[in-house]
Amino acid sequence: MMTLALMWTLIYRWPRLEQGRNTGESKHWLAGYLLRSGERSGVIMFCSEKKSLEVERIVKANDREYNEKFQYADNRIHTSKYSILTFLPINLFEQFQRVANAYFLCLLILQLIPEISSLTWFTTIVPLVLVITMTAVKDATDDFFRHKSDNQVNNRQSEVLIDSKLQNEKWMNVKVGDIIKLENNQFVAADLLLLSSSEPHGLCYVETAELDGETNLKVRQALSVTSELGADISRLARFDGIVVCEAPNNKLDKFMGILSWKDSKHSLNNEKIILRGCILRNTNWCFGMVIFAGPDTKLMQNSGKTKFKRTSIDRLMNTLVLWIFGFLICLGIILAIGNSIWESQIGDQFRTFLFWNEGEKSSVFSGFLTFWSYIIILNTVVPISLYVSVEVIRLGHSYFINWDRKMYYSQKATPAEARTTTLNEELGQIEYVFSDKTGTLTQNIMTFKRCSINGRIYGEVHDDLGQKTEVTQEKEPVDFSVKSQVGREFQFFDHSLMESIELGDPKVHEFLRLLTLCHTVMSEENSAGELIYQVQSPDEGALVTAARNFGFIFKSRTPETITIEELGTPVTYQLLAILDFNNTRKRMSVIVQNPEGQIKLYSKGADTILFEKLHPSNEDLLSLTSDHLSEFAGEGLRTLAIAYRDLDDKYFKEWHKMLEDANAATEDRDERIAGLYEEIERDLMLLGATAVEDKLQEGVTETVTSLSLANIKIWVLTGDKQETAINIGYACNMLTDDMNDVFVIAGNTAVEVKEELRKAKESLFGQNSNFSNGHVVGEKKQQLELDSVVEETVAGDYALIINGHSLAHALESDVKNDLLELACMCKTVVCCRVTPLQKAQVVELVKKYRNAVTLAIGDGANDVSMIKSAHIGVGISGQEGLQAVLASDYSFAQFRYLQRLLLVHGRWSYFRMCKFLCYFFYKNFAFTLVHFWFGFFCGFSAQTVYDQWFITLFNIVYTSLPVLAMGIFDQDVSDQNSMDHPQLYEPGQLNLLFNKRRFFICVLHGIYTSFVLFFIPYGAFYNVAGEDGQHISDYQSFAVTMATSLVIVVSVQIALDTSYWTFINHVFIWGSVAIYFSILFAMHSNGIFGIFPNQFPFVGNARHSLTQKCIWLVILLTTVASVMPVVAFRFLKVDLYPTLSDQIRQWQKAQKKARPLSSRRPRTRRSSSRRSGYAFAHQEGYGELITSGKNMRAKNPPPISGLEKTHYNSTSWIENLCKKTTDAVSSISQDKTVKL
Repeated sequence: MMTLALMWTLIYRWPRLEQGRNTGESKHWLAGYLLRSGERSGVIMFCSEKKSLEVERIVKANDREYNEKFQYADNRIHTSKYSILTFLPINLFEQFQRVANAYFLCLLILQLIPEISSLTWFTTIVPLVLVITMTAVKDATDDFFRHKSDNQVNNRQSEVLIDSKLQNEKWMNVKVGDIIKLENNQFVAADLLLLSSSEPHGLCYVETAELDGETNLKVRQALSVTSELGADISRLARFDGIVVCEAPNNKLDKFMGILSWKDSKHSLNNEKIILRGCILRNTNWCFGMVIFAGPDTKLMQNSGKTKFKRTSIDRLMNTLVLWIFGFLICLGIILAIGNSIWESQIGDQFRTFLFWNEGEKSSVFSGFLTFWSYIIILNTVVPISLYVSVEVIRLGHSYFINWDRKMYYSQKATPAEARTTTLNEELGQIEYVFSDKTGTLTQNIMTFKRCSINGRIYGEVHDDLGQKTEVTQEKEPVDFSVKSQVGREFQFFDHSLMESIELGDPKVHEFLRLLTLCHTVMSEENSAGELIYQVQSPDEGALVTAARNFGFIFKSRTPETITIEELGTPVTYQLLAILDFNNTRKRMSVIVQNPEGQIKLYSKGADTILFEKLHPSNEDLLSLTSDHLSEFAGEGLRTLAIAYRDLDDKYFKEWHKMLEDANAATEDRDERIAGLYEEIERDLMLLGATAVEDKLQEGVTETVTSLSLANIKIWVLTGDKQETAINIGYACNMLTDDMNDVFVIAGNTAVEVKEELRKAKESLFGQNSNFSNGHVVGEKKQQLELDSVVEETVAGDYALIINGHSLAHALESDVKNDLLELACMCKTVVCCRVTPLQKAQVVELVKKYRNAVTLAIGDGANDVSMIKSAHIGVGISGQEGLQAVLASDYSFAQFRYLQRLLLVHGRWSYFRMCKFLCYFFYKNFAFTLVHFWFGFFCGFSAQTVYDQWFITLFNIVYTSLPVLAMGIFDQDVSDQNSMDHPQLYEPGQLNLLFNKRRFFICVLHGIYTSFVLFFIPYGAFYNVAGEDGQHISDYQSFAVTMATSLVIVVSVQIALDTSYWTFINHVFIWGSVAIYFSILFAMHSNGIFGIFPNQFPFVGNARHSLTQKCIWLVILLTTVASVMPVVAFRFLKVDLYPTLSDQIRQWQKAQKKARPLSSRRPRTRRSSSRRSGYAFAHQEGYGELITSGKNMRAKNPPPISGLEKTHYNSTSWIENLCKKTTDAVSSISQDKTVKL
């Protein structure tokens, strides 16, 4: 009926609906019509389809009933994997994806069939249930914390306008269309349309660190028609506007929609929207209308799904288990055929003795049953105890990470935490690290470090001989305590700058005056009377704060004036114009008039740009300042050039008149304004330069260098600006001046991006390079299965910088292979202005086509999708909340701990796990295949060669603890040597310690040992009598001799395999041998036989057999024959072909008695070059915002200037800001491939 109702509406009523409608309106307008027409059945079906096909959204304010008809998602979020109902089926499904679990389940079923089972069923079901239960408990615990995190977020309180009054509601109960109130420093609950705020003209400030990693504030402004609503609850409750906008998507920087209210329509863009994850700052309150809620918000659209992660060793184990199963089938077939032949030729002679009737049991059927019996007997090649041991070892490795005091951050009392126990060994195989920048590599702290004024450097520290030295704790900083309004945390160690200020050096005063006037900072006083700066750029905040500490204090501003305090004297300057910053100009200037009537232009910006604007008389000072800038840049500091110009009153008035005309123009407005800016910003007089440190976290440079030496490639994926990311790249030594080239991909279309990639590749390979086209994607996929040999053909070091809008095109199907091929040939890759989803896409690209193990590390919500996508996700508990930590596999407080996590814990975990697996497969093949050899001598009857209790206890008791001790505690070299020699990490990347080849070697070793274990005792016992003259070649004596030989051989073998001996290793290895003999004599005693005669048939055999000297000689011969080939091979290998690990281990032994010398890695020294550090994070348009006065509360009228103020009257400042924000990304240099 619902389908018919919808079809009737479409066929018969659609033509009338189309009359007069705009062609651009979508099918959601139809949904609205159906709602109004009462076609409820059609609506229900239509909306159910809409949930997957939504292309447009209609939201009506303050009308839940209307909005609920569209079935929009509520504001509840789910990041967990399971619920109470789905946990069991989903978790069991995931666990039985492990082939071994399914294999043991099949064996369990076979063991329940009495005709073929020679082992009891509980020997399989108990360990299988134990493994599944342990894994399920761990998974449930992990998901419990996800549920806990979700509940904390969902139960946050928010003020919602319901029934004409504000009510406290939980976030999860907020609905689309609700109007909610936010207060200062509150998180935004959903994606909101800003309606009104406490600031003038409906402005509000938000921090978007959770979305893009940037800590600088962003400005948002409400529509003028809604900003008039203010905080009037009655008017807000009557607001019934309808918003028609785009469907939910993951684009953080774009929004399109229309608000219809009071018979008028108003266009909406991203500047009217406040996104979930933002924090309201410097705004007392604001009201917003919910557009997207819960999973539809842009933050959640950028969050990847929680994935089931498995290590490469797990995946290899699945393959090996299948191979082993095939091997067992082959053995079973061989033995089954042997049984059929034996039954047909020899077995007939036993039928009378066994009271079988003729033909009761055919030889073929006997062979069939024997096949399954041997499958059960030989299944111990891969015992379930293997997986129990693996989980225990991983748990131990996780605790070592948690307990590592060298990864404990005392300032925040934050230890490292392994939040999963299944991925430890993969930490030793990482090839690519994808890192966020802000808060991960940096501390989000800008510090004024140096400056050059009139050819002299300030900020250096010298000793008594005048030599430059490093700052030490003994060095006294400049005392600023005598000054008022100083920053408490600011430190400067060069006293000469204060001396120059006190002596009245005019250049120094002018330099600091420029820093105090040329900026877009806002100031306010808090309740304690302290001056607080609201900065759009952390760089500007550092410069203004530095000037403030040196006595030049920015106090306040109005649209027409700037008031500062110069060495205690208040001075008010008339602000005549702000020449705003943009990515093309790379500078900003202000034109001010001092109280004496002098007009001055103050400018700061990139040295490469500003030096071209200088007066020719500055040539000598320019050369000197350039050298200073090179020195600053060599230390990784962010640099700015500082200059000024005295303006003639008449000239300025003429220029000002032309500027007013340009602002009023309707055509080529931006070009004319830019030309006027260029005209007045010339013949500048150079004052000097500043150097600001974007403070890296402690140890970042050393960590990056060490990981690079370990052949780990580091890619930086950041939402920050290109200039900022490049500066950090140089500061971290990821980018160096010694690089052959740095390619910048900044195309705005797919064609431009592909052309830039082609040119970059030509630079790498020359003109003959064949670049793939879109129609040969299949061939390219095969070509991208590159090994290191291909990359080594690229001579030199290269780096790739790519912007977010270019990356969006590069990730398209016909270009992404080209991007990946180029990026993987570069030493460093930096992706700037990328969205959270793009971060995940880059990680997935490398995972899919490079088949490499990846690690993603970040500290904010914008890194969650990347962390979930990588093989290993690491969260840093930093400044941006705990979202990254909660989504991660490992967490700690500082980036530098990544070095120890990978090079020590990761490498050790991989090394230990590989040794454990090699030994485990060896001992179980040696243990199990003895049954195969015995089958040829027992009529293929599926008779076990050992006592059944020995089979049960071998893997659980006799050999479990030694191999666990090796798997948990073993290490080839110490932790310090692992850090000092990063090259030791490479075997894990190349998967050398456990692979298919090593597996076959272990299998052959086990087969050889089983052969020796069976045939040496068999040959020795053949027609032999004991010392007492009695025959000793009975089945039970033979079984005890082989079992004892096996335990001793595998114990000696693990002693040879152990590289690092501890008290626990000694106790476990030799204790296990002692336990074996204790249990053996106990089970063969008369006492236990008297209690359980059917269960312990080997009564007295141990006492009888092991008192014979010949038995011990057989055991000794068997042990020597099994172990000596291994000892000889390893001796020759270490002596003739020692690995780096062998060499370091020998060095450790040589240094064991002497005090080890501290290994110091030489400091990496970069040649300096002049680079612009002008990486302001604020947007273009803030100068216009300030001069419009719309971000300032009403105050007393400012003094009248002698000159009229510039007013922009052609378009509103916010429209310009929105336009320039959109164009900012695309206004980067148009050169297709830029060489830095």
